[in-house]
Amino acid sequence: MKQKTKTKIIVAFAMIVLLLLGMAYYLTGGETHEWTGAIMFALFILHHILNISWYKNLFRGKYTATRAAQTAINLMLHACVIGLMISGLILSRHVFSALPIPGSRALGRELHHISAYWGFVLMSAHLGLHAKMIMGMLRKAAGKGLGRPGHIALRTAALLISTYGVYAFIKHNVGFYMFNLMEYAFFDYDQPAALFFMEYLAIVALCACTAYYLIRLIDFGRKKKEVPNENNQAE
Repeated sequence: MKQKTKTKIIVAFAMIVLLLLGMAYYLTGGETHEWTGAIMFALFILHHILNISWYKNLFRGKYTATRAAQTAINLMLHACVIGLMISGLILSRHVFSALPIPGSRALGRELHHISAYWGFVLMSAHLGLHAKMIMGMLRKAAGKGLGRPGHIALRTAALLISTYGVYAFIKHNVGFYMFNLMEYAFFDYDQPAALFFMEYLAIVALCACTAYYLIRLIDFGRKKKEVPNENNQAE
């Protein structure tokens, strides 16, 4: 495996870990939360430097339904990260507190809140869009495939974890926070930290699997339409 590919995988998984830590504000505290956000933003920039070819090809080639959906998710995720960066600078009390950043703290808090939850869901979906590529990289690194039993076990585990993710999504009011239907995030301070991270990991799995199978469904529909067209041309 090339060094650049290894770096991409390390950066992707580091961002997932930091994403989960960022959602656990009540566990980590304000200063750690800010440092987590700052490091994650640096990794976000590195991630895009490593994938600069995506920008170069943005206006090239044909846009299928699949490519359009992937591009839309990526651009929405970019908007969320920018929103988090701006609101994080306005709200900072530790890392960037010395910078004279103007702005309403009330509006900054609202922007940070919405951007955080949309960013969490979209980043998880983004991971799902690249699940096939990530699995290919891991198989290449291991030097062998999973085999049919391995694929069945993996899909069963993904289904079970995603099902639990539906429960966790509702329990933690993620949908309400995304649409700003609840102004403040409420945390269960009696909940063990391990359970919190397990439930948020389940939400990541839910969003990733949903994105992955939606894209596969779109691809399947496109290929099904193309087959009759090819048959007609042959006739």
